[in-house]
Amino acid sequence: MSPTDPGDDAATRLAHRLVGMRANREVIPEDPHHSVRWHQHDYPSPIARWNYHPEYEIHLIRKGSGKFIVGDHIGTFEAGHVALVGSGLPHDWVSDLEPGEVLENRDAVIQFDGKWVEQAAALVPELTEVRPLLEQSARGIEFLGHTAGAAAASIEAMGASTGLERLHHLLALFATLTRAPDHDRRYLADEWFRPQLDGQAEAVVDIVLEYVFSNHSGSVSMAEAAAMVGMAEPTFSKYFKRATGQNFTDLVRKLRLAHARRLLERTDKPVSDICYEVGFSNLSNFNRHFLKDLGETPRQFRQRLHG
Repeated sequence: MSPTDPGDDAATRLAHRLVGMRANREVIPEDPHHSVRWHQHDYPSPIARWNYHPEYEIHLIRKGSGKFIVGDHIGTFEAGHVALVGSGLPHDWVSDLEPGEVLENRDAVIQFDGKWVEQAAALVPELTEVRPLLEQSARGIEFLGHTAGAAAASIEAMGASTGLERLHHLLALFATLTRAPDHDRRYLADEWFRPQLDGQAEAVVDIVLEYVFSNHSGSVSMAEAAAMVGMAEPTFSKYFKRATGQNFTDLVRKLRLAHARRLLERTDKPVSDICYEVGFSNLSNFNRHFLKDLGETPRQFRQRLHG
């Protein structure tokens, strides 16, 4: 089986299960000697898991192949894969491994606080060029072609340097990613997947996302979600919209449709079975929402994929 085949291997099954799990909040330690944190780690590793954090992350896969998850997106990766993950966006990379296999230093990772960029830009105006890239990273971006190669070289050079030399390679990396042509960018998560987690909103949305992610295939209600965070439904609805940029009902529906797309692509289950498995109450309603959001029916979607 090739690395990109959607077979029923352990990594694929784990990746699909992770989408329905609550992401763990990862605490990123500060590096007092550098503006941004650079580190590398093996796979498997305690920190290689379905998680999110407020820091932005630039991720390089050095070896192996497997599946990655960014937001609601599942894709495949090989050595040389480079991605930018926005603040608060859940993510994970799951390698295809033989029993007992360990990939040493599989990942090289750069993590930085968005506030640092803003503060630095106040003194170094040239850094304002990075702002649009950080805004676009809310969906997660996979970089391809020449951009990925140049970015990987800068990431590796950062790890091998310190002081002004490391800062030089960081700025070169920012320039490479910011100026990447459209054909070297692939946006990952759906646009709706943009949790803005800070202060009280972070706590509220964290509780609600755990509830939705754990139950989206079954019974999910705004009344129950509101009760969990101690709010009346109208108050909760407005608060959730401000905190996440989307309505609660829209989030649930789109998460169910994302799950349905994966099942249509990865399994041979009948459309009617998938409809009920992802939480829709009847087939006509499922078909209508699928057509509205994706521009084609579930059967057309599957036929196009397996053309």
